[in-house]
Amino acid sequence: MTSRWIWIFSQIARRIWFRASLFSVLAIATALVAILIRPYIPNDLPTKIGADAVDNILGIIASSMLAVTTFSLSTMVSAYSAATSNVTPRATRLVMEDTTTQNVLATFVGSFLFSLVGIIALSTGAYGESGRVVLFVVTIAVIILIVVTLLRWIDHLSRLGRVTETTERVEKVTISAMRSRRQRPYLGCQPLMCIADDVPKTAIPVFVSKIGYVQHLDTGELSMIAKNGNGRVFVRAIPGQLIDPTRPVAWFEGLKEDQEEKVRSCFSIGDTRSFDQDPRFGASVLAEIASRALSPAVNDPGTAIDVISRAMRVLAVWVEPNPDIENEILYPNVYVPPLDIADLFDDLFTPIARDGAGIVEVGLRLQKTFQTLAKFDRDRFRKNAMRHSVEALHRAELGLAFKGDKERIRLAAGAVGSEEA
Repeated sequence: MTSRWIWIFSQIARRIWFRASLFSVLAIATALVAILIRPYIPNDLPTKIGADAVDNILGIIASSMLAVTTFSLSTMVSAYSAATSNVTPRATRLVMEDTTTQNVLATFVGSFLFSLVGIIALSTGAYGESGRVVLFVVTIAVIILIVVTLLRWIDHLSRLGRVTETTERVEKVTISAMRSRRQRPYLGCQPLMCIADDVPKTAIPVFVSKIGYVQHLDTGELSMIAKNGNGRVFVRAIPGQLIDPTRPVAWFEGLKEDQEEKVRSCFSIGDTRSFDQDPRFGASVLAEIASRALSPAVNDPGTAIDVISRAMRVLAVWVEPNPDIENEILYPNVYVPPLDIADLFDDLFTPIARDGAGIVEVGLRLQKTFQTLAKFDRDRFRKNAMRHSVEALHRAELGLAFKGDKERIRLAAGAVGSEEA
């Protein structure tokens, strides 16, 4: 699986400052490259293409890009605020990691720095007449890039921070995490089905000194530690679980005690959960979006119904045809517990059934979804779908006042799991 350092770099690469810094360095280098190329430019070429106009063009770019960048930043802050208040605070990070927004801001900042460095170099005479030609050509290319970026930005602003757009982002990242776990149900390790039975009594527990969530588990490094020590590692805390100093995150057998710190370092712990290796977090965020939409202050059952459909697509990933790679064990000395399908059902449907108990259309959509999920012959889908169907029916009977609505929910619930459905 993904090593800890690669995961840390991927987290850094998603930050807005990283891409802006990268584009800024590239812009400065581009502005200075004309100094190196000028000896190869014919002497009479500057007068033919009017390279003297580059001074005014760079001045226009510098002043306009500063204003556009400031406007874009204020628009981003408004979008983040809208996502926090209208969707859920847990989804704001996905909006902040939007690549289109980051590329737009990085392009604007980079263009500003490019023009600024170009103006400074021109004022010092570093380019010369021949260097102005190269700078002029590059400036035209930068203008084209700015125009294309502005057109993309105008189109993207109409969707940034909206409920549907943000919900779609949550669905995509959850499906990605689900598909990754589907291909590697035990993160490439041996299955640990029952801790009480499978973990040897002689295994030494590994504790951590802080309270937080496991954001990433480096099973590859755990395998190296176990292989070098001719031992085995039994993992208890998988990504997404809350850990504390009172319960072990893992046990190791056959290793030296000085390797305990190495085992501990394979668990990346943070204050919040991460979407990458934790499909349940994405499921919980989807349920939060539906719960907020069902609150009396918002009263938007349409969004809740949309989330139910997305939840069905998320769970359907688990029954997708999968090659034999799912059974391939990359790290035989490491044992990892599986992802419980029952927990995913609870994360997705319990909050929606609870908060939408008094809305008949939400109850009907839930029962129809359970009808579909009950047909999936995979990992107790039928059992969990029927269990949640019964729970949602009981909640609806308590929440609905009209007798006809209750009867419709009962009929829909009765069809869950039946051959006629």
